[in-house]
Amino acid sequence: MLEQLYEQYYGELYAYLYSLCGSTALAEDILQETFLKALLSLKDSHTNMRAWLYMVARNLYYDTYRRERRMVSSTEAETGGGKRTEAERGTAGETGEDVLEEILRGERKRELRQALEQLSPRKREILLLQYFGGFRHREIAAMLHLSPEYVRLLAFRAKKELRVLLDGREIQK
Repeated sequence: MLEQLYEQYYGELYAYLYSLCGSTALAEDILQETFLKALLSLKDSHTNMRAWLYMVARNLYYDTYRRERRMVSSTEAETGGGKRTEAERGTAGETGEDVLEEILRGERKRELRQALEQLSPRKREILLLQYFGGFRHREIAAMLHLSPEYVRLLAFRAKKELRVLLDGREIQK
């Protein structure tokens, strides 16, 4: 059963986690821990295994984020300086045949990521679950303990804000 879950959901869960943290290594670590938790505690009779995996992955990410933020704060207090996280440093892009196209694609991804970071955490999470996870508003509402109408409203507002942020960047170029 776990092997089927892994094959079926690895790609989309990885994309979701990567969109949250921006780090290949961290996304893979959290993903492995998610599937380990599934192995240890997910029952075959669970009604929505996909949603369960997303909730576990999401919770593990936020636990890691809080832990890292506390470590960065204590390091800054000790050294008096800022320490950049792996997500802030970014990851190296793959080399391809068309270097210019790869650079442009990377720039668009960077702009989208920066615009997403400017959204409130709740709006950003709804968009990530909707577009990377492929969840419907009703499913997102159940995961986040919100009403479907409120999720729909937040998704609409988030897309509108994202559009304004991205249009503003294009004008500034």
